[in-house]
Amino acid sequence: MTTSPTEGWFPHWKLTTADRVAPDERLPWPQTLIAGFQHVVAMFGSTVLAPIIMGFDPNVAVLFSGIGTLIFFLIVGGRVPSYLGSSFAFIAVVMAASGYAGTGANINISVALGGIIAAGAVYALIGLIVVKIGYQWIETLMPPVVTGAIVAAIGLNLAPIAVKGISATGFDRTVGLVTIVAVGAAAVYAPGMLRRIPVLIGGLVGYIVYWLGAASFGDAPINFAKLEAAPWFGTPTFTAPTFSTSAMALIAPVAIILVAENLGHIKAIGAMTGHSLDRYVGRAFLGDGIATILSGAFGGTGVTTYAENMGVMAVTKIYSTLIFVVAAVIAILLGFSPKFGALIGTIPGPVIGGLSIVIFGLITATAGRIWVENKVDFSETKNLITTAAAVIAGAGDLTLNIGGFTLGGIGTATFGAILLYALLNRGPKQA
Repeated sequence: MTTSPTEGWFPHWKLTTADRVAPDERLPWPQTLIAGFQHVVAMFGSTVLAPIIMGFDPNVAVLFSGIGTLIFFLIVGGRVPSYLGSSFAFIAVVMAASGYAGTGANINISVALGGIIAAGAVYALIGLIVVKIGYQWIETLMPPVVTGAIVAAIGLNLAPIAVKGISATGFDRTVGLVTIVAVGAAAVYAPGMLRRIPVLIGGLVGYIVYWLGAASFGDAPINFAKLEAAPWFGTPTFTAPTFSTSAMALIAPVAIILVAENLGHIKAIGAMTGHSLDRYVGRAFLGDGIATILSGAFGGTGVTTYAENMGVMAVTKIYSTLIFVVAAVIAILLGFSPKFGALIGTIPGPVIGGLSIVIFGLITATAGRIWVENKVDFSETKNLITTAAAVIAGAGDLTLNIGGFTLGGIGTATFGAILLYALLNRGPKQA
């Protein structure tokens, strides 16, 4: 789990111009800068959308996605190519803990931040344990049937929020549906690298449709006054956390999802690069956990490794970890631009609603992918019952009050799936 005395903490990046660039290699600096910007574009749509849905300041979220990526880079010794963006796993529990209705600023953000810090602390602690004893116990505790059930529960728990976002008027529904179709069309038909940013493209199409039609259909037009008045550079508005036991108990279990997600990403990156990164798993968990703690301490979202950036690496075959340093610096600069934040603030509600339907649906669909790729056998009763109970508990937001702690639907689904599977797995093997 540690580097050898001869190799040092950081690799010695070797200059190359080959079509395939390894994590410990680098392109000439002009190409490195371009590749880094490409990753910023790839992570942008989802990283900005998550804080908007939760009522957070997108400037702060983007700023700490950049800072978090640098922290991750330092802790893994520049050996795991990855970007940390806003985690969608936090959305349902943050909205529940803060009582956020889904529009405008979240006035109870500080309570949610305390929970995000708690989740980061649990995540970092798991990372330290993995550094010490390895990660095999995680796979025993959370096999694919369990992680898939939890992921499905999260996506379904969010469904009513997304649908509500496009249901106010007929025009809102039209804009939302156009946005959904545009995201799908971009993901399937857009040329080259544009297929890696469907959320961004779909959002832009929905934005234009709303801008052109709002006045004609009686909806409020987009107000650009704040955008025009905002300065190009300035300090974002930070928020201090408050620590509520109930909110922390509600949000902290998200760490379990992040662990499963990050482990899957690291294994996927190892497969893409042809070099196992398993010995850096503990450090990756620790880096992600510390980044989440720091983000929550100042008003940002919880962060996680990003599949969008993995997609870019799969297409470009450029795995150099230095491009993520460039991407992080660009994100930090965007975080210090009030003009950028004001532009994000002009995005119409039905556009966000349409994007939310796609994103939340993708979260749910990811569960199916986990089950298929890992050949989960649903003819086994233990798998079927575990999944059925967890998914419905999450979708129905089953809340439990245990000794003064309130466990929301996501927490109930998470711990329920883990405990139920462990109980059922002790039974006789089915023929």
